Amino acid sequence: MVSKLRRWLREGVFFLLLLAGGMWLMDAWRAPQAPTAFDSTPLYTLDGERVTLAALSEEEPLLIYFWATWCGVCRYTTPDVARLQAQGEKVLTIALRSGDEQTIARWLARKGISFPVVNDANGALSRSWDISVTPTLIVLSKGQVVSTTSGWTSYWGMRLRLGWAKIS
Repeated sequence: MVSKLRRWLREGVFFLLLLAGGMWLMDAWRAPQAPTAFDSTPLYTLDGERVTLAALSEEEPLLIYFWATWCGVCRYTTPDVARLQAQGEKVLTIALRSGDEQTIARWLARKGISFPVVNDANGALSRSWDISVTPTLIVLSKGQVVSTTSGWTSYWGMRLRLGWAKIS
């Protein structure tokens, strides 16, 4: 009985390591490429606020969240991003090809979500970052890309990435 349990535990650990390695390889393969001068390019939120990524990530790490209203996986990730922002983490979201500002604002209101949003109506901003998958999350610290991932990510996965950026 004990030997069976050990074997299952060993196989479980091996499976988890294999899964983590596969996820790391996929993230590396799909990693967005930061465009030149991305940190100083002005962006405008739905509220009309002018921001730059360098300024937002100077003091604390910044989570940039590329999402879309039509993205099925974003349904699960978006509430966790809003939760992080509500808990005081720096978050900037970019709505990819999700309509005009009013459409996005109505969608956010209907879902009860509040976070800063930059509208990427025609996808130009996302193309400049080479974003091919939604959702995509990027962590910036002091204007430098620290971490990227795409696809579903848990609340704790996002929190760990932000925590890692704070200590590195």
